[in-house]
Amino acid sequence: MKSVNLIIAREYLERVKRKSFIITTILTPLLMLLLMAAPTLILMFSSPDERKIAVIDDSGVIASHLRNTDEITFVNTSAPLDSVRADENYEGILVISRGIVDEKSPSATLYTRGASSMMTEGLIAGQIEEAVEAQRILAYDIDNLRTILNEIQADVHLSTVRIDKDEESETSSILSYITGLVMDMMLYMFILIYGQMVMTSIIEEKNNRVLEIVVSSVNPTSLMLGKIAGIGLVAITQIVIWGALLAIASAWALPVLGAAAASVGDASLSGAMAQLGDTAWLASLFGWLVLFFIGGYLFYSAIWAAIGSAVDNIQDASQLSSIATVPVIIGIVCSMSIVQDPDSTMAVWVSMIPFTSPMAMMSRLPFGIPLWQILTSLAILYASFMGLIWVAAKIYRVGIFMYGKKPGLADLIRWARYK
Repeated sequence: MKSVNLIIAREYLERVKRKSFIITTILTPLLMLLLMAAPTLILMFSSPDERKIAVIDDSGVIASHLRNTDEITFVNTSAPLDSVRADENYEGILVISRGIVDEKSPSATLYTRGASSMMTEGLIAGQIEEAVEAQRILAYDIDNLRTILNEIQADVHLSTVRIDKDEESETSSILSYITGLVMDMMLYMFILIYGQMVMTSIIEEKNNRVLEIVVSSVNPTSLMLGKIAGIGLVAITQIVIWGALLAIASAWALPVLGAAAASVGDASLSGAMAQLGDTAWLASLFGWLVLFFIGGYLFYSAIWAAIGSAVDNIQDASQLSSIATVPVIIGIVCSMSIVQDPDSTMAVWVSMIPFTSPMAMMSRLPFGIPLWQILTSLAILYASFMGLIWVAAKIYRVGIFMYGKKPGLADLIRWARYK
């Protein structure tokens, strides 16, 4: 046991003390926030170039409703299309058909010099739609019809309240959806990065002949377990640090977002803020995230450890690593469907299969699933790891002494059968 502890300490301290670990631990959350905010920032600070659009209105009623904007200047013209096309002062020509008001599916044609932007097309289409609707309302000859229509419009907010809990609580499906996807991607990233780190470390030490020296004083199984545990602790440290940073950021951001939601009177946003402010809910999600990461990491790192011991270089390992990578990807793909209906039969079964349960459960947990399902999934996952580590240890003790041969799946099965 003492030798295993030494291996764990070596693997842990060697990686935690690296500058790369410190930098990525601090910068990765900031980069993730920046990536999430980037699309909004781009839309805020970007706008299409100013365009002068010639309008040929054969209907005679639409052009007067078109309003100039910062991006588009409309110029009415009665000249024929061919002559307008020859005038390079116009970046585009909008041709409106004579019967556009009466058409079941109104359409117009925009001729452009060069590529057109989606924003420009959307602005033009929106104004034409408003103009057509205005003309159709006038055709009914009803006073204040537009006002009447605006008054009868209803924007319904559906509040969701859980009644299968001890206390009734309002939930936000959108927040649960986003939280499930974020946790799912985090778990996927951590399992892949740190699981493959185990494989890479074993290959490097095998090529340097370090393993041959170490196994003279430590049995191969203890060496493998120590390496898996040491690298796993590095991942746990990073998760805890990220959790602390998230808690600090939430304490600062939630009051601001809550005030914004109250000021605009958005019930959906207010409900989401209330759920985010539930410390017990956030703490339980973080706790389950850690438990499912440990189980998923141990399960998959055992596979990657066996693969790393069986090959001599990364190129050979990449061909065998699909044994572990493909199930993780399947779990992610299934999660895209699970967040749509977390209580479906498929969601329940996928969250019980150890190959996919870590990712599937992360997608379901924010929605508040029964405790027995969570505990059952964890029990199956950890029990599967115990069985898999026994098989992986057999492959590991043979593979670390094998050089110059590229093993196949049949070889790994044969090594696992050795007594």
